[in-house]
Amino acid sequence: MTNQWTQNNIPDQRGKTAVITGSNSGIGYEAALALAQKNAQVILAVRNMEKGEAAARAIRQVYAQAQVSVQALDLADLSSVHTFADTFLAQHDQLHLLINNAGVMALPYRRTADGFEMQFGTNHLGHFALTGRLLPALLAAPGARVVTVSSSMHVSGDIHFDDLQWERGYSRWGAYSQSKLANLLFTYELQRRFSSVGAGVISVGCHPGYAATNLQAGPKMDGSKIMGWLFKLSNSLIAQSQAMGALPTLYAATAPDVNGCDYIGPTQWGGMRGTPGKVKSNDKSYDTALAGRLWSVSEVLAGVVYSFERGQKVPG
Repeated sequence: MTNQWTQNNIPDQRGKTAVITGSNSGIGYEAALALAQKNAQVILAVRNMEKGEAAARAIRQVYAQAQVSVQALDLADLSSVHTFADTFLAQHDQLHLLINNAGVMALPYRRTADGFEMQFGTNHLGHFALTGRLLPALLAAPGARVVTVSSSMHVSGDIHFDDLQWERGYSRWGAYSQSKLANLLFTYELQRRFSSVGAGVISVGCHPGYAATNLQAGPKMDGSKIMGWLFKLSNSLIAQSQAMGALPTLYAATAPDVNGCDYIGPTQWGGMRGTPGKVKSNDKSYDTALAGRLWSVSEVLAGVVYSFERGQKVPG
């Protein structure tokens, strides 16, 4: 691959089924649009069904033959995750592409339906539970991929095992960075477990760089006019478009040279923008002991124990 990889490089996806979380807007929508145009069957996994249906209509307006449907998924509610997975598995034997894209950023302190700090619960635990429950369909699909969207903010993250839910001294950016580091620890540990059993599925991480999306609504939720002004200014001066921000996700999902444990991101402006390529995450993200500990804790919190045997239902 060259440094000029674009949407035009995506191979035909005919016969493949893709689930994309948080795909009614932002880079998730752009990824769904691109995969639908390449003939994939795309399922928009969204919290707001009205917005999801509007996104599906918009995709069909661009590409009349798009195979796109909408299914409810609230990653901040494990019962919703379980319902989504059960519904999907009842309708599909195989899942070729799972894109763990949805996320929240730098919110004021709040909890999920299950009592987890919202960013850790949504960005990490929700996707951990979803991937585990969809595992039978992933293992059954030749060449399946799990793509998990992280952030360059993972570099400042730590996993606070003594206070994962930030009940003491909450930091909205600290919690966000923890969740994004958790995304990569999960991504790489999932690949190690796929490899240990000889599974034909690969797990890949990516980040969008600095893209102008509605993810930035989180930092403005406290009503700070200064924060709103700063994001507006930086969006106009630095940020790339949603479509460009989606390219690392699409590269990770479709490029033939991608391997398990690869990390894909923009290759210019210090990783903030530009065409996608293989980059490196920080050393902490590759810490196998840290990843193993987080995995064990996540199985308990999410109530999902992974089984890597094809055809076996995931307990939990």
